[in-house]
Amino acid sequence: MNKAKGERGVPLTVHVPFGYRKDPEDKTRWVVDEAAAVVVKRIFKLCMEGRGPTQIARLLREERVLNPTAYKRQIGINTPSPETGDPYHWNTNTVVHILERREYTGCSVNFKTYTNSIWDRKQRDTPLEKQAVFYNTHPAIIGQEVFDKVQEIRQQRHRRTKTGKSSLFSGMVYCADCGAKMRYCTTSYLEKRQDHFVCANYRNNTGSCSAHFIRAVVLEDLVWMHMKAVISYVARYEKHFREVMERKLRLSGEEAICGHRKHLAQAEKRLTELDRLFLRIYEDNVAGRISDERFAMMSKAYEDEQAQLKVEIQTLQREIEAQERQIENLERFIQRAHKYEDLDELTPYALRELVKAIYIEAPDKSSGKRRQNIRISYDLVGFIPVEELLKQETA
Repeated sequence: MNKAKGERGVPLTVHVPFGYRKDPEDKTRWVVDEAAAVVVKRIFKLCMEGRGPTQIARLLREERVLNPTAYKRQIGINTPSPETGDPYHWNTNTVVHILERREYTGCSVNFKTYTNSIWDRKQRDTPLEKQAVFYNTHPAIIGQEVFDKVQEIRQQRHRRTKTGKSSLFSGMVYCADCGAKMRYCTTSYLEKRQDHFVCANYRNNTGSCSAHFIRAVVLEDLVWMHMKAVISYVARYEKHFREVMERKLRLSGEEAICGHRKHLAQAEKRLTELDRLFLRIYEDNVAGRISDERFAMMSKAYEDEQAQLKVEIQTLQREIEAQERQIENLERFIQRAHKYEDLDELTPYALRELVKAIYIEAPDKSSGKRRQNIRISYDLVGFIPVEELLKQETA
């Protein structure tokens, strides 16, 4: 019965996620709990601003925000979670759980866990691709774009320095030459202007890369200048920006799609070939031409290769779909840029929503002065040829 309900999109969870309540008129539907939803939105906003789960939990505790268990008990909702001694104590895992719940985008997710048999009742996590997702089943608290961006941010590691400092650029800065992440370095005895980023592969001239040193305040100025130029250009010359970027995206997209499709065809061909090989060695084993040990070894090798190929095929299919959505992504980026037309300073939220990665080039001292360039990859659209656009504007 539960399986049938789950396949129809009826939520199977007994306990509604923090931020929702069961609809009094229909217990299978969820409605937004406005007071709790404010806290959920704040958690996602803090993550978008670069705060990690531990920092978020600490901040909520300092602001004396009731944790989900204490809040539910206060308003009379049953919860299986044990009552905490401090109702304002937030566990880091609670924050992580909230940040990873897809239900906040308005979808229902069923069959998240499974058991092997009636004799083995241990709950195991179902792979994401095998979970049943039903969209628009209840009001969304978090937009899909924000949710996706937060998952991306969560994949990045945000380490605080020994001094307890962190940078709004943490996890976003890379070396333009070797591709390694840039480390954020700071000390308690130097002023903030000395905080800087340096290539992780640089080890006092003994590593595999040069320093690519850049001070954090300089990086902030350069990024803000670049972002302002992009936002301003989109606001004033949206039509021309769209034309230039569509041309650029089509050229890069067609090349990428061609390469992905070629690799996809090779992977699918090899997958079919492995099925034939497996059948052949099975027949050889039955006929006695190869031993059971040899058959077991070969079949294991084929199965492992097939598993790897299936993962590769899924990845390539997702890449092709992403490339084919590039024009749609461009429109989404333009809408985001319009949101920040009145922005007068760089904010962590705007940075995370617009920028995907920042690449630091090696300093150029050929002119006698130290000059350093950065390249910014914007979310959804990649690199934007700002100088080319500005030249056309003044031509």
